[in-house]
Amino acid sequence: MPATPPPPLFRRIPPEAWVALAWCVAAAYPAVMLGGTARLHRGAAAHGGLAFTLADTAVAFLGAALVRRLPVLSITLLLIATWTETDGWAAATQVPPAALLAVDVALFLITATRPRRSSRTAFALAAVFLVLHIGLVRGNTVGIFTGTHIGSADGAALLALVAWLAGRSVRQNREHAEALSSRAAAEAVTAERLRIAREMHDTVAHSIGIVALQAGAAHRVIDRRPERAKQALGEIEAAGRETLAALRRMLVALRQADGEASDTAPPGLADLDRLAVTTTAAGVRVTVRREGRQAPLPPEIDLSAFRIIQESVTNVVRHAEVGDCLVTVDRSREGELAVEITDRGRGRGRGRGGAPGAGFGLAGLRERVALLHGEFEAGPRPGGGFRVAARLPIPEQVAA
Repeated sequence: MPATPPPPLFRRIPPEAWVALAWCVAAAYPAVMLGGTARLHRGAAAHGGLAFTLADTAVAFLGAALVRRLPVLSITLLLIATWTETDGWAAATQVPPAALLAVDVALFLITATRPRRSSRTAFALAAVFLVLHIGLVRGNTVGIFTGTHIGSADGAALLALVAWLAGRSVRQNREHAEALSSRAAAEAVTAERLRIAREMHDTVAHSIGIVALQAGAAHRVIDRRPERAKQALGEIEAAGRETLAALRRMLVALRQADGEASDTAPPGLADLDRLAVTTTAAGVRVTVRREGRQAPLPPEIDLSAFRIIQESVTNVVRHAEVGDCLVTVDRSREGELAVEITDRGRGRGRGRGGAPGAGFGLAGLRERVALLHGEFEAGPRPGGGFRVAARLPIPEQVAA
């Protein structure tokens, strides 16, 4: 089994590390871009220099560590560290957008990964902080409202809004993908249940048809030929045991863990002779004719071909009122498996709702063939009787 590829780098780094890294970039930006030992703004020297910056960094790192567990407290600590580091109380200074880089990164991660209530509360805290800070600036110089220019705090507010909207978009995309995945899983479960229902129908319907036929025969001859009635009862017992064993195998397979190999192989064309013997013992002789090279088939094609033949033979037993039928398995054409079941009995609806080729059994067979991209035909024969035929394509790598 191939190893699972590692996730991208940005997924391997935890959110706490991203927020801490954003704080370090914001703290180093003035010194790297403007030169000197300035902190996040020009008048920071009055607050203790490097020691004051280290204290703010400790608070910011604590906020980064809480970004997943306590998102609201994380945003609060990051805002406090940013406000003190940029002299937010200084009436003549606006918070520069770069100083809020850690807050924006935390806001994005919280909005993208945490519940909506936490993301909204975190954004509200950041918005209130910036609005109050803008109100402290002398002259109320808010560029957005004065129409002159966009101030630093205005730009920081816009970046916070962009970070929140980006996180919201990421969360919506993830929720949409999860919804699609859940829907696909539900559809897969439904398809599997339908498949199991078809398997149980095919297994039980065939055996019940044999049981009904043998019971009718035993009822007719029990007084005149008790040994024949005894033989029919034996066939009924064998058919019942076989059906119970098949159902037991199916239930065992359903209870197996995913990926665990099954100790019971599903039926296939190799079981045709056993099917013919069982049906012949019930009073309808089945002749199996094989044409072409009988090579191994993919499991889904092998099983579907067997079920098509089994259901068709069951319909012959139950509805055709005839003593024999012919089963042809043809692999003479490259890349194709053709099966045909013909009889000389009644060519009408055979109790399937009146219309030729209608009914639950044949509808299930038609669905099986369609899932394998094959062709299916069922209907009365021109010279009398009934014909069921299916063509199933074989993948090239298997056919070769």
